[in-house]
Amino acid sequence: MTDEITTDVLICGAGASGLTLAIELARRGVRFRLVEKSVEPFPGSRGKGIQPRTQEIFEDLGILDRVVARGGLYPPQWKYRGDGSYVESSIAERREPTPGEPYFIPLMIPQSFTEAVMRERLAELGCAVEFGQELMDFEHDEDGVTARIAGPAGERRVRARYLVGADGGRSSIRRALAIDFPGHTLGVRAVVADVMLVGLERNAWHTFNAESVAKLLSLCPLAGTDQFQLQAPVAPEGEVDVSASGLTAMVAQRTGRADIRIQSVSWASVYNMNARLADRYRVGRVLLAGDAAHVHPPTGAQGLNTGIQDAYNLGWKLAAVLGGGAAELLDTYEEERRPIAQGVLGLSTKLLDAARRGDDRRGREVQQLDLGYRGSTLAMAGPPRTGEVRAGDRAPDVPMRGAAGQARRLFELLSGPHWTLLEYEGDGSRQRPRRGLRIHSIGKRGDLFDDSGRRKDSFGLSAGDRVLVRPDGYIGAIAASHESGLLERYLDRWT
Repeated sequence: MTDEITTDVLICGAGASGLTLAIELARRGVRFRLVEKSVEPFPGSRGKGIQPRTQEIFEDLGILDRVVARGGLYPPQWKYRGDGSYVESSIAERREPTPGEPYFIPLMIPQSFTEAVMRERLAELGCAVEFGQELMDFEHDEDGVTARIAGPAGERRVRARYLVGADGGRSSIRRALAIDFPGHTLGVRAVVADVMLVGLERNAWHTFNAESVAKLLSLCPLAGTDQFQLQAPVAPEGEVDVSASGLTAMVAQRTGRADIRIQSVSWASVYNMNARLADRYRVGRVLLAGDAAHVHPPTGAQGLNTGIQDAYNLGWKLAAVLGGGAAELLDTYEEERRPIAQGVLGLSTKLLDAARRGDDRRGREVQQLDLGYRGSTLAMAGPPRTGEVRAGDRAPDVPMRGAAGQARRLFELLSGPHWTLLEYEGDGSRQRPRRGLRIHSIGKRGDLFDDSGRRKDSFGLSAGDRVLVRPDGYIGAIAASHESGLLERYLDRWT
């Protein structure tokens, strides 16, 4: 075994959650190692839906345009009748963007493409995934974690101040911590595969036998590729032939069509659908994120998005604590994220039940724009307000104008690892500057103008009021002009 390697954070698992956390730490200058048991990146399309809230996060991480360029929008769904005709419908609710919600419909991009874009971003920040490195075991104490990692070159010891398990639904880290993972198997076993085929147009998501769980089959053209994703429930027991010939036979049997032929299979998986939630997200210096903490059925495209948002919540908090911030900041990770996962599990299970009845419509509830942290320790309570936005809510985007006349957006001001303080129609006395806080004044004597009045209306602001936005884009506090002392104490404690 080689000499011990030291770092601040050891992340195990380089899927979307682990990569998000790595990017968050890298752009804050935190030392970390990101290890992945597999010898090469995940090759499949599994988590292919990127919801609007995750798109906002990707804008902040600097990868949204790349993700859009690699993927595309969901096509209409064609549900076939027994006579070969079909009914066309939309999987996702179609609506126009608004100033507060610039991203409004889910994107489709194979999970492997999303993770490739994230690895590119990580490389730009000077970091990389260490593939073929397996966590064998670890010990943790009050000061950190000592892990034993095995790879092609042998074993090594890594000493880290924190360990994050982003190692999937079968997490070895969760099991080593003896954290219960209650829930249930949902009684559906399914196959998902990425295939090349002939016999179908690529302008629709083709669904056969939507009214029958036993015979259901869907073939969805994967945006950004020449492939289709095949999805189908299968028998609860027994082998499933996922070869090209085996899947061609399944397609023929379920569709009654001999013209649809699978030419090749690049990736396939047979799995049981589960809904499970870890009893705890943290034991001392060890934390869980993504599928290690919660697993979902695929309905509604919630699992990958929820895991990314776990890591987005955890990243800035870990960096703050490592930089000398309040240690109890890490307590708010489980406080905020576990209830979200619990609600999402209920939603995705409800959507699965609806899909079994042939109803696969998706509305605003899957977009994750309305999820927030009202009641969190980090949401500073204040007097009742007339605006619709409260402490703990996601900060909506707002079009504004800079003092020099240029068009600005609130999301541009929030982008980055800092806190943001916005003062509305102040008297010119700015908040005391401090490290990691960017201050903007909105109004006649400020550096920004809200010509539309949307910020004032959304937040119910009066002259002198201030809005404090956390590094992850959620409202920490909305303080009236006479509450400067409360705001200062909040900043002293959490920033």
